[in-house]
Amino acid sequence: MFENQFIITISFVVYVLAMFVIAWFAWKNTRNLSDYILGGRRIGRWVTALSAGASDMSGWLLLGLPGYAYAAGYESFWLALGLLVGTYCNWKFIALRLRIYSEMADDALTLPAFFVARFKQHGHLLQIISAIFILMFFMFYTSSGLVAGGKLFETVFELPYQWAVTIGMLIIVSYTFMGGFLAVAWTDLLQGLLMLAALLIVPIVSIQAVGGWDSNIATISQNNPELLDMFSDSKGQPLTLLAILSLLGWGLGYFGQPHILARFQAIRNPGLVKSSRRIAVSWSLLTMFGALLVGLTGIAYIQPGLQGGDTEKVFMLLVSALFHPVIAGILLAAILAAVMSTADSQLLVSSSTLAEDFYKTLIRPAASDKELVLVGRLAVVIVALIAYFIALNPDSKVLDLVAYAWAGFGAAFGPTLILSLFWKRMTSLGALAGIIVGGGTVVIWKQLQGGWFDLYEIVPGVLLAGLAIVVVSRMSPEPEEEIIQRHEEIEQECLRY
Repeated sequence: MFENQFIITISFVVYVLAMFVIAWFAWKNTRNLSDYILGGRRIGRWVTALSAGASDMSGWLLLGLPGYAYAAGYESFWLALGLLVGTYCNWKFIALRLRIYSEMADDALTLPAFFVARFKQHGHLLQIISAIFILMFFMFYTSSGLVAGGKLFETVFELPYQWAVTIGMLIIVSYTFMGGFLAVAWTDLLQGLLMLAALLIVPIVSIQAVGGWDSNIATISQNNPELLDMFSDSKGQPLTLLAILSLLGWGLGYFGQPHILARFQAIRNPGLVKSSRRIAVSWSLLTMFGALLVGLTGIAYIQPGLQGGDTEKVFMLLVSALFHPVIAGILLAAILAAVMSTADSQLLVSSSTLAEDFYKTLIRPAASDKELVLVGRLAVVIVALIAYFIALNPDSKVLDLVAYAWAGFGAAFGPTLILSLFWKRMTSLGALAGIIVGGGTVVIWKQLQGGWFDLYEIVPGVLLAGLAIVVVSRMSPEPEEEIIQRHEEIEQECLRY
């Protein structure tokens, strides 16, 4: 498929070597567990913003979303709208409070550790249950990145799928193992810029190649006019309220994603949150719009079409057809960037959960920072191997894997985090109820079909988790005066910014 593969291979090798150079510098600057998990809370606005965006979007931004736009047309705008609103609200309402609260609450490094410090009571149980859900859903989330990497290497280099997944895993694990959060954050900055460039360049060139936007729309209309209607699916059936709510519901997931929330905790100064928000939301708007355009222009350019094939390869097919091998290699490296920027973040959160919330809490409370960093690095390998075996199925869809994990995190931790930051009356039992009900609802709802069960599982998961938190907290004894007082002090601190 790809001509001059040698040139493309060189582009990939140069890109990967650049990632390892960054990881080496990060390794030299990693001195303790705080450095390894949160970069010592000294990350600047640009790195924070682009790292949050790049780790959020993953391989689905260049594979899943263009593929969905290719197959569904304007229906995909609902999904992008939900995600954009969710991005903004997460930065607007969560970022500042979590940054301040997590530091004032015993300098909590992980999300489970924050819940323990926030509520005090039932600490071990809260930490362990949170950690279990994090590890379970990250297995699927990380595997989605490995699937995306596998499709990339399979398509570009015509490798067997299993070999392609293996190569992608080895690259990601190696530099995450070395550099921890600093390596992940610094590489995310470069990867985020590369993803942005690719999703601006490819649709512009594609539109020109099909004779302009009007020509593109005319071709789509001739092939399937239903793709140009936001309120009907590709078969011409009206979108139901459940379908629209399911697509918009993706935005609810942001409030519970540990790998995104970690960026808020790591920013150097709470005063940088506002400018970081502007950068992050602008980046998300441009990249998602570009991804949608890639899918829509692919409908007109790729004839007779990919129906029955793998629509998630539309970005790669456009690049192979429209660009010189040198440029193609750089643009295809953007897919690798998207995969790496999320998978490394997920591996890091999983490893920090195993080190901080399992090993230190249950096995070695007196473990030194050096020992915990070593455990964290070993955990990267363990989690990656489990995700690798899940990803070995060549029929896996990136968007499907992401959807399940996204819903799991959003429902298990989103309502719990929001209410813990804003409601001083919330109790530890309420937090436990929210995590268990939210995560459990997603797992059960996913297995059911028909009627209301066609609603994306994140929506009922979030609603039932929120209800469980309020009901159980009201039925529980009020929090200690010390906890309420600290909550009020943190609210006052937030008003300064």
